[in-house]
Amino acid sequence: MDRRRRLLIALAALAVTASAPSRADTPTVTAVNAVRTGDTWRFDVTVRHADAGWDHYADAFVVTTADGRTLGTRVLHHPHVDEQPFTRSLTGVGIPPDVTTVEVHAVDSVHGPGPPVTVLLR
Repeated sequence: MDRRRRLLIALAALAVTASAPSRADTPTVTAVNAVRTGDTWRFDVTVRHADAGWDHYADAFVVTTADGRTLGTRVLHHPHVDEQPFTRSLTGVGIPPDVTTVEVHAVDSVHGPGPPVTVLLR
């Protein structure tokens, strides 16, 4: 294969890769501290995301059961472009007595939920 053809193939592959949505842009939960406070729980959640401004930012995190039932949602009302990672809390989360683990997902305004982090409740 000649040099020019290899260059065209490489440029075409680069264009396809650059235009495809990247799962690397999903938000990541890097730490969770779950604390029981009476009959409810407080979740301190640290999120990392390449917030790019109002059009693309981590806009929530969600606490769910393993089977997907939502137990609580913390809406994040603005981008955190210059504050990465950042930690926010969600209080008053009711956990059914038979639930011993929950999942925490960060969500962004473009890609939706990132990968879950499983939290053992003690």
